Amino acid sequence: MKVTFEINGTAKSVDVEPRTLVVDLIRTKLGMTGTHIGCDTSNCGACTVLLDGRPVKSCTLLAPMLEGKKVTTVEGLAKGGKLDSIQVGFHEEHGLQCGFCTPGMMLVGKALIEANPHPTEDEIRWGISGNICRCTGYMNIVKAIQHAAAANATENTAGVA
Repeated sequence: MKVTFEINGTAKSVDVEPRTLVVDLIRTKLGMTGTHIGCDTSNCGACTVLLDGRPVKSCTLLAPMLEGKKVTTVEGLAKGGKLDSIQVGFHEEHGLQCGFCTPGMMLVGKALIEANPHPTEDEIRWGISGNICRCTGYMNIVKAIQHAAAANATENTAGVA
């Protein structure tokens, strides 16, 4: 069957088997390997993408569910060669170790900040609670999301008197 959707700002129309998982479509058919396969049970969050701006675990969604939707993967965060504030935050605050969970964490963090521009530490910890990192104690991930939120706040108030 044909599925038509937008991924990282680009319209796509792809032939898929109805049983194809979104994570497999993204990685195999579209060649975007930033979305990771971790557990196939939606427990770890390594496969997180944004679907119409909301974080979802792509290992439990079927490709036909993308019809008419907008998908953002980690590859779609940077725009025009400029890193997104969440990517800068993870770099500046060392919010990664091995990097396996990082794409999902970034996407969850981005969605959280868009829904709540000034999240508290507790709200950030709750927001990322569906994404597991096996390498860190989460402190630098929290700091990375705080960094991005602060950068967005500064950018949004720049030039406002």
